[in-house]
Amino acid sequence: MITLNVNGIQRSVKASPDTPLLYVLRNELGVMTPKFGCGMAQCGACSVLLGNQEIRACITPISALEGKEITTVEGLPARWARQKKLPPPTAGGALHPVQEAWIEEQVPQCGICQFGMMIKVTELLEANPKPTDADIKAALTTSGPSPHLCRCASYAAILDGARRAAELMRGDAS
Repeated sequence: MITLNVNGIQRSVKASPDTPLLYVLRNELGVMTPKFGCGMAQCGACSVLLGNQEIRACITPISALEGKEITTVEGLPARWARQKKLPPPTAGGALHPVQEAWIEEQVPQCGICQFGMMIKVTELLEANPKPTDADIKAALTTSGPSPHLCRCASYAAILDGARRAAELMRGDAS
């Protein structure tokens, strides 16, 4: 058995060590935000944070992740609370600023790519609280294993969401 730290909770899983994380998250642990998009790490729909870095869960075997911190969109509120030294959010409580921004800006259309986009924007904003539009575009297109692809082409809304999330995370949102 392999023990994974997913969203701050230690979970023992029965899957074979070479099983990609995406399948364990969805099928064994019931974590549904990482999506199957391409299965080849080419679209970003399956993105999660490994520590502070985005990885593609569709190709990462669980054997490489034992004892490491894995965060999915479900875990973003608790991550934010820990970073800001706030009390842990209660079930159905506070959202991470990226989640709030996505809702405020009405970013998603079909939703397949959005969780991966939110993970990548979280990674960016934790490292760079005042990104330029060029920084945001680079994060979503040229950093990481491949660009984050949106089948609905809601890129303008994604950019708006990232800008709004940056404002919320800095605390200078109006």
